[in-house]
Order: sequence, then C-alpha cells, then structure tokens
Amino acid sequence: IVDAAFDAGRNTPRCRATIEMFVSILGSEAGNLALKVLATGGIYLAGGVAVHTLRALQEPSFMRGFTDKGRLSDLMKRVPVHIIVTNAALSGAAAYAFENLRD
Repeated sequence: IVDAAFDAGRNTPRCRATIEMFVSILGSEAGNLALKVLATGGIYLAGGVAVHTLRALQEPSFMRGFTDKGRLSDLMKRVPVHIIVTNAALSGAAAYAFENLRD
C-alpha cells in the first residue's frame, strides 16, 4: 500500500488516502501520548512501520495530527519528533551479546 501510494506511475488514490489516514492517526496518538507524559524532550518512532512509512511521515498530515491539540497546540509544536531508521533491536541485541556472552 505504501509503495503504491507514492508510485507516480500508478493511479492509486485509495492507497494514498489510506496512508494519509494512517499517518494522521499515528500522529494524533503519538501526540496524545507525548502530551500525557509531557515529553517535551521529544518522541522517537522506531520499527518497521516507521521505516516503511517514512516518506508519508514527512508529509504534513502526521505533524498536523501530532500538534492539533487545541489550546496546547503551541506546546506540541515545540516537541521534536525523531524517527529511528536503523535496526535498533538488532543493534541492542548485538551490544548485549557482546557485553554479556564473552566466555
């Protein structure tokens, strides 16, 4: 769906609408969580979904969902959003193995 949504050679308005709705909802929920815990230092999105939808996350619908919090919108506009594109789980597992499994 993601590939079809951004393929200029294919006419896939449903795929495009699906991705826009998904990232808008993701942005809204990420913003809700950031607001609940006052994550003024920022939030980090990681994993396969973040990597595969990176192009869509860079479009306005994600940040609009993230920051549209009524009277707290100005606060949310100052919260940075970071996307981890490396395989953090694999890096963490390798570091753990290196530190703890030396025998």
